[in-house]
Amino acid sequence: MSESKIIQDLRKAVLEGDDDLAQEIAKKGLKEGIDPMVLVNDGVVPGIQEAGELWKQNEYFQTDIILSSEAFRLAMEEIEPHIPAGEIGGAGKIVIGTVAGDVHDLGKMMVIASLRGGGFQVIDLGVDVPTDVIINTVKKEKPNILGLGCYMTTTMLIIRDIIERLKNEGLRNDVKVLVGGVPITQEFSDEIGADGWGKDAFDAVDKAKILMEGS
Repeated sequence: MSESKIIQDLRKAVLEGDDDLAQEIAKKGLKEGIDPMVLVNDGVVPGIQEAGELWKQNEYFQTDIILSSEAFRLAMEEIEPHIPAGEIGGAGKIVIGTVAGDVHDLGKMMVIASLRGGGFQVIDLGVDVPTDVIINTVKKEKPNILGLGCYMTTTMLIIRDIIERLKNEGLRNDVKVLVGGVPITQEFSDEIGADGWGKDAFDAVDKAKILMEGS
């Protein structure tokens, strides 16, 4: 099978959310000696980006995006170990987590896949993340952006508290804060002093790129 055919099939598998096939093609591409970054930049990333465009055009729905995100994740799991350090994540470093008291992971998973597809290095802290863990990770990793998600109105104010902690510990000027989740609005984002609000996974990528341009 030619290199162009493998890359085309990989893009299509990610776009269509065929996770087993995406993983299989990624393995095949590596075995055939295709440059890992070519597999990423010409196959995996265009697949998730095209899924994002279909989402914006209301041709893809949440289930479609979930499937594409999972196919993206499995393909990248195969490819990333073969990529030399420093060749991925050039768009910037993002630490992301769902705040304490909130165990919703689906939205975050979609955001992470989209951010990685947009060229960001993403450190995933998981769900129900204590504020101390978030603050300590910012100190250690020195990310360009801190992504905070919540999916319940009862946990919204924790984001405000985290931003206050960043200020109190002298970290706020060194990191942009991007927020998102079902109950979050632009008004709430402005009220708590966040730098940006992503209304969905793909909007979060656009906002992250804007924040990087302004940094």
